[in-house]
Amino acid sequence: MSEADNSRPSRIALLGVPIEIGAAQAGPLMGPDALRTAGIARLLEQLGFSVDDHGNLAIPAVVADGPVPANTKFYDEVKTWTRALSERAYWLAHSGAIPIFMGGDHSLSMGSINGVARYWQEKGRPLFALWVDAHADYNTPATTITGNMHGMSAAFLCGEDGLDNLLGGLPRASIPPDQLDLIGTRSVDPLERKLLRERNVSIADMRQIDEFGVAVLTRRVIDRVKAKNGVLHVSFDVDFLDPAVAPGVGTTVPGGATYREAHLIMELLHDSGLVRSLDIVELNPFLDERGRTARVAVELIGSLFGLQITDRPTPSNAVLPEMGE
Repeated sequence: MSEADNSRPSRIALLGVPIEIGAAQAGPLMGPDALRTAGIARLLEQLGFSVDDHGNLAIPAVVADGPVPANTKFYDEVKTWTRALSERAYWLAHSGAIPIFMGGDHSLSMGSINGVARYWQEKGRPLFALWVDAHADYNTPATTITGNMHGMSAAFLCGEDGLDNLLGGLPRASIPPDQLDLIGTRSVDPLERKLLRERNVSIADMRQIDEFGVAVLTRRVIDRVKAKNGVLHVSFDVDFLDPAVAPGVGTTVPGGATYREAHLIMELLHDSGLVRSLDIVELNPFLDERGRTARVAVELIGSLFGLQITDRPTPSNAVLPEMGE
């Protein structure tokens, strides 16, 4: 590994993951190329990073090597993607670059985070996941209403039962539920809610955002990660944003975050220096308005990696400037 674990890496690896079978609506497979068209690599290079675009993960041949759990649509296809992506994510993390996984629906996180978590477990550092999403994605085959596997990705990450053969013989690098933080949540299924409560998963829903603001809630996550000498994976679903800001998603939920709230979260995460990997998922160009959602997503990624209007100390709350400065 070319960068020390505690230094801020200077290289970014982009990988497109054009998977959409985990979701209910076609279109997310076009997400990676929409992000490229919106200038993701160019922006990151302007911020001083060396960017290596690894293209799109090739669609692997579907493997059917065991029973299919009930209530799991396209299980064998998702399983095949998950195994291929987990291995690729593991080696990208090994390279010392920050991997950005461009989706694609949220089922890709079953592979991306597993591979990254496997790497950090070998390094002896805990991986925390910040789930920036309108949905909790903490369903299992036993709790799901739809059977869509993009709604099971966080549960799989935390080692829940029901998808035990998804990785086959590959290592399953689960994280404990207390290392998962949900923010922006506003759509949770009844049995999913019960499971989240039993696991005591930290949830900052939209009411908490309204009451306390995103700065307080984001800093709470940052403090928990720092206290354990951890690193952070951000899994960003564009439906976290209000549909008025980001219409190009298949599962819009009214009452989402504003453009400014989302940027503040990203700016605070950048200031923390903890982010070592990122998913950007559920962008559906087929439903977008002239590339608007893709541009917003790229702008938010810019804030996550250091784009700012004026020079200021880091962390951003270090000194309150005098008026006129």
